[in-house]
Amino acid sequence: MAREIRVAISGVGNCCSALMQGLFFYKDVDSNDELVPGLMHNVLGGYRISHIRPVAAFDVDARKVGRDLSEAIFQKPNCTKIFHKDVPRLDVTVQKGPVLDGVADHMKNFPDDRTFVVSGEKPADVAKTLKESEAEMLINYLPVGSEEAVRYYAKAALDAGVAFINCMPVFIVSEPEWARKFQEKGIPAIGDDVKSQVGATILHRTLAKLFSDRGVKLERMYQINTGGNCDFLNMLERSRLINKKKSKTEAVQSNLPAQVHPDNIHIGPSDYVPWQLDNKVCFLRIEGKKFGNVPIELEARLSVEDSPNSAGVVIDAIRCCKLGLDRGTAGPLTSISAYTMKRPPQQLPDDVARQMVEEFIKGSRER
Repeated sequence: MAREIRVAISGVGNCCSALMQGLFFYKDVDSNDELVPGLMHNVLGGYRISHIRPVAAFDVDARKVGRDLSEAIFQKPNCTKIFHKDVPRLDVTVQKGPVLDGVADHMKNFPDDRTFVVSGEKPADVAKTLKESEAEMLINYLPVGSEEAVRYYAKAALDAGVAFINCMPVFIVSEPEWARKFQEKGIPAIGDDVKSQVGATILHRTLAKLFSDRGVKLERMYQINTGGNCDFLNMLERSRLINKKKSKTEAVQSNLPAQVHPDNIHIGPSDYVPWQLDNKVCFLRIEGKKFGNVPIELEARLSVEDSPNSAGVVIDAIRCCKLGLDRGTAGPLTSISAYTMKRPPQQLPDDVARQMVEEFIKGSRER
């Protein structure tokens, strides 16, 4: 079994930066003998984090295109916390990807250090680059609302014969037509819309299910999030949020025996607060009726650095995807998608999905 996992990345933003930093922050972790902060699996299916090797990267920003990936991850408008600055030269030049609908019109109204500055370079042939780099999988980190652009990269992955991990809320892996294409091509796929390690969605799912399991009738709830990174700035254009809101709402509702009426549940980004940078703050409220129809209310506030929260999950999705490639598994990987994504092909309770992932890693479950 090859000890290298060759990954390509579309979107060299904060999430990519956190992932790349993590590859070297955890490079010496070589066993499951001790608990390592931030990791769900130190070694997964025989694969260490140090086995992950970036081989291609795509972006549209002039400050990143043409740079080595090790430098590009620290360029504006990236603003995530730098927890491992000493990322060595990766010998991966960031190539210009097609813009399509990847940059919302309103972004041009903000200062350059907070928004995208589109490169004038000619876009690369992504499928050709994936083949030439011998990438095994493509990790999609494009901005929310980039419907055309995400489909372009998904097709490029299919054309190049590489697996696809869709971390954004454009529905690819969870859509039967796309799932069939990956199945027919004989390659695995994981998606859609990454669920952070301990983020707003997993917290909301857990608390709402706790209420329901303990006999409380859920009546109203909201989840309001604020942040100051490019993702939140991009999401000021509400028309780009249709799938994001659907993904987050389904992730919570699917975990409940009875759905809350649509008028009584609100889940989604609320506002862009520039000084928060990559810090995401979630305000959560749940209202219900308990014994004797007596009201119960819960309010919670969660503050997290958004992009490392994502990387803590993607690091396992990458290694599970590699196991799928090793075993010749085609189409959506059900278990790891359900555990790491908000809108997987099959929604499952988190404890069930976690057990299925462990079975998949051991080889006792096909997908």
